[in-house]
Amino acid sequence: MPAIPSHVPEPSRTDPALIRNFCIIAHIDHGKSTLADRMLQLTGVVEQRQMRAQYLDRMDIERERGITIKSQAVRLPWAPSHDEGTTHILNMIDTPGHVDFTYEVSRSLAACEGTILLVDAAQGIEAQTLANLYLAMENDLTIIPVLNKIDLPAAQPEKFAEELANLVGCDPDDVLKVSAKTGLGVDALLDKVVAEIPAPVGVKDAPARAMIFDSVYDSYRGVVTYVRVIDGQLNKRERIRMMSTGATHELLEIGTNSPEMLAADGLGVGEVGYLITGVKDVRQSKVGDTVTSQHKGAEEALGGYKDPRPMVFSGLYPLDGSDYPLLREALDKLQLNDAALVYEPETSAALGFGFRVGFLGLLHLDVIRERLEREFNLDLIATAPNVVYRVVMEDGTEHTVTNPSEFPEGKINEVYEPVVRATILAPTEFIGAIMELCQTRRGTLLGMDYLSEDRVEIRYTLPLAEIVFDFFDQLKSKTRGYASLDYEPTGEQTSSLVKVDILLHGDKVDAFSAITHKDQAYAYGVRLVAKLKELIPRQAFEVPVQAAIGSRVIARETIRAIRKDVLAKCYGGDISRKRKLLEKQKEGKKRMKMVGSVEVPQEAFIAVLSSDDSAGSAKGKK
Repeated sequence: MPAIPSHVPEPSRTDPALIRNFCIIAHIDHGKSTLADRMLQLTGVVEQRQMRAQYLDRMDIERERGITIKSQAVRLPWAPSHDEGTTHILNMIDTPGHVDFTYEVSRSLAACEGTILLVDAAQGIEAQTLANLYLAMENDLTIIPVLNKIDLPAAQPEKFAEELANLVGCDPDDVLKVSAKTGLGVDALLDKVVAEIPAPVGVKDAPARAMIFDSVYDSYRGVVTYVRVIDGQLNKRERIRMMSTGATHELLEIGTNSPEMLAADGLGVGEVGYLITGVKDVRQSKVGDTVTSQHKGAEEALGGYKDPRPMVFSGLYPLDGSDYPLLREALDKLQLNDAALVYEPETSAALGFGFRVGFLGLLHLDVIRERLEREFNLDLIATAPNVVYRVVMEDGTEHTVTNPSEFPEGKINEVYEPVVRATILAPTEFIGAIMELCQTRRGTLLGMDYLSEDRVEIRYTLPLAEIVFDFFDQLKSKTRGYASLDYEPTGEQTSSLVKVDILLHGDKVDAFSAITHKDQAYAYGVRLVAKLKELIPRQAFEVPVQAAIGSRVIARETIRAIRKDVLAKCYGGDISRKRKLLEKQKEGKKRMKMVGSVEVPQEAFIAVLSSDDSAGSAKGKK
């Protein structure tokens, strides 16, 4: 192994020709974080006694679930074996692998010149690997294909090296074979990163331009902004300007992550590091923005990112209404660390005050909910997730519907729903089961390709509403866990969608309304009224529970009345006396039915509205 110099050059004086910026992309559980651990050890930036597994995964949830949620940048010194006298600086970004966090991956790719495409030698290419590979190709990055876990007994390196080579367009012998667990082949991989990934290109004497690719909130130091310098140089204590907002700040601290924060005098062309300005509002350092010097700054901003678009909406309500201000504060703080989180206040007749929160997917929803409950000690109800619909009325007016209660009454011309292009990778024996599942979910087959004789890629157009609940669970159970899924939004389509209302004793209960496809409305109505019949306690009068589309009732259950035994005092005697008492009771019930209202207990709302079933399916995605 090459010797690691004890002194890392000062960041502000590093020659751009010696810098390599790269990231690691892969599917969940293919060994990204373990490979990052080995690189930290090999380059000597983390001492052996401080080392722990998944070193760059800082959140408890990441460590417990074994998934990466937030990208982490780290600076590594490396003297390659073919040029031992020269120390290169490698800026490595460890990225998430789950489809919900593709936004994090896209931001990391924009800050790099190359990427390591990591594939498990026992499992082969998965859908998310393909999605990330196409992202890297769109960014014109140099791709280094690598097979990991070759020490496993089930590994098939030759077979999957050929698959990878066909995808990337290289020779199977060019695919590196490593074991991140044992460290085998990792030094050769670092040498290849130095040899193949191009050095960053930028104009040293031009006005400073740096791209913000991430920002996190530190409760002591304010917002920490992560940047990649494209042109010029940023120095400590100079005043900087954010080009999209025009806000100016003084640079209190500038430096690099090695992997802990290391202050420096400045950052030059091609370098990746952090800036601290003491600002407490993260909206002033927007991801995708360009940072320049206030004095003689750049005129033209760098190409930014497209803002993430929420795919799934869910209502978050505190169990205790007095926690509402705490929930608002908690969401504000979480938004500082998660640029993809959007929310707005909403009220529900059943659940009180809460927020309508937009997420990138079910796992994102599950992670945010868990972080709110853990980090801020809140008890929350999450309503069943739903997507955004666009409703066009006959008079031409348009409505955007994020919540079933917003669905307009009156004559509707067309309803548009979001659709996604889903890519499913699975063994060929499960083609029939996958197609059957997609057909039942209103899917349209786009195409099918065989990656090898026993693996197939199937592409479908599916309505997003059909996959946000339990599609992934169903797919896993029908393919014995072998299938992998990736999806991306592709626009919208018109559909026969209707709003199903639930009526209790003739009164609509907004909280129970749902938007569903015409063909599935009857089944949904029957299921919900049966559930409510069990959950709502019996009243002193008979209560009809109905599901209706507009004014047409499609399902009904009746909650029987509690009846007092008015004949208890009659020991024998004439039947007419008993009949008189029963008639009197009947009249009283009729009167009560006219003026009585049904009290729905909080437990019934929670049981029907909460998304515990769907949260379970999100947990299964990891």
